[in-house]
Amino acid sequence: MFARPFIDSVDFARNGKEMRGEIAVSELSRLADLLAKPDGLLTYKVLGFREEGRDMLEVSLQGVCTLRCQRCLSELEYPVKLVSRLWLLPASKLDEAEEDDEVDAIEAEPRLDVLALIEEELLLGLPFAPRHPEGECAPAANDLKQKVSPFAVLAGLKK
Repeated sequence: MFARPFIDSVDFARNGKEMRGEIAVSELSRLADLLAKPDGLLTYKVLGFREEGRDMLEVSLQGVCTLRCQRCLSELEYPVKLVSRLWLLPASKLDEAEEDDEVDAIEAEPRLDVLALIEEELLLGLPFAPRHPEGECAPAANDLKQKVSPFAVLAGLKK
């Protein structure tokens, strides 16, 4: 196990700091229900900056997650390439951010868990119902054959 990185979010933004790293997908426990298998590695970068008098964080994620296709239920390699810009605000002012549709806001924290932030952004960025592109779904894994309807059998008896 490794030490989780924490930052003082406002200080991080105001001083233009940057953090880079890699995290195994299997370490992100909230993703477990969405994954077909917990393989893969994500590369992340968190960049602090100020823009128009706002303390901001930019979170970038790249890698691959193995999801389950909702059409055929087989594995689906989903490329992750996310960039989120987040406005840091005190909890009492988070309502101000609702007026601005161009940027998301999070609470400015003196001890922000970077991996929890990355996991949250990944959860928000993954598709609700992942699917292979049209026509690329694998055949059923157990090759189930379509059963004959009992009504079709009865219809045959009428003849």
